[in-house]
Amino acid sequence: MEFSLSWILLGLPVAFGLGWLASRFDLKQIRIENRQAPKAYFRGLNYLLNEQQDQAIDAFIEAVQSDPDTSELHFALGNLFRRRGEYERAVRVHEHLLSRADLSQTDRHRAQHALALDFLKAGLLDRAEDALNKLEGTAFETEARLALLANYERSRDWALAAEVAHKLERAKQGNFSQRLAHYLCEQAASELTQGKPDAARARLMEAIAEAPEAARARMALARLQAGAGELAAAQQTLFDAMTHAPAAIPLMAAPLADVALRLGHVTPALARLQVLYEQNASLDVLDAIVRLTASQPTTGVTDHDWYARHLEREPSLVAATRWIAGEKFEDEQFHPQVQRALDQAIKPLLRYRCAACGFEATQHFWQCPGCQTWDSYPARRVEEL
Repeated sequence: MEFSLSWILLGLPVAFGLGWLASRFDLKQIRIENRQAPKAYFRGLNYLLNEQQDQAIDAFIEAVQSDPDTSELHFALGNLFRRRGEYERAVRVHEHLLSRADLSQTDRHRAQHALALDFLKAGLLDRAEDALNKLEGTAFETEARLALLANYERSRDWALAAEVAHKLERAKQGNFSQRLAHYLCEQAASELTQGKPDAARARLMEAIAEAPEAARARMALARLQAGAGELAAAQQTLFDAMTHAPAAIPLMAAPLADVALRLGHVTPALARLQVLYEQNASLDVLDAIVRLTASQPTTGVTDHDWYARHLEREPSLVAATRWIAGEKFEDEQFHPQVQRALDQAIKPLLRYRCAACGFEATQHFWQCPGCQTWDSYPARRVEEL
């Protein structure tokens, strides 16, 4: 018994010493690992600040390998892959995060949102839709709905886009009435191409009720009415549109002139356009006035006179070019060549320009084909902006 007790007493200090040495070794190893991971992490941040994405990715991969349980490093790496267009690698990183059982609920939702963005950027709209729908009821719900809205608009699924817009409105995330009116107009256009004018008319009436101040629905309704031979109704619809959406009057001037000429009674339209032109001079309104005046030669006012009056009000290369077209010169030999040069020069000034991205087009768009923004094209042309 004494022998055993002496060995125990002797072994206690030895065991304590070995335990102390082991703990010191573990602490040293932890310190080494902790020093290595931050070094790689901060090196990656430094590369990012210097816009060296390739080197940043290598540094973050090294940091992730040193500490595979750190979710923040995975998020940083996945976002870098997405920014570089390496969507497959970004998807793998975020799917790996979602597969981890130890991931917190907050980080799980964050990873789901990041995965949805990967699919959106990659153009995988169906998979993006599934990923975004899983974010209902989370902190990313509003962002997911806005992304879904853009997704449905991109795929031209106007019914689902309207459903999401209504959800956003109910959640008090903005007023989507004008966008909802656009969806109804798009559906009306589709129904017209399918030979369903009554259904299209109903959609347009619904759009007018949704956004009375929007010009598009009334203009589309006037076009439908004119196509059906309801010229007086079309003219009244355009008059109403000018009252409710004065900013879009330049877009309505030419359709109103067309309807008035077909109706054979231009006086009301001409009087309305002249009043509007005096209030706010516009080349499109002026062109409509010129057309209507030309149908009434008894007025004694020529096209040449109208453009000269416009030049008295404000400088305009477009008006000057049209004035020169009707001017008579002593030497007419080079007039056609000069006129062609001027007509070519004013073409860029007759375009419409998106206020959001600067995309220019010869026709007016309700949704910019460049940046997909709604109502970003002013009704006035480039020269008048």
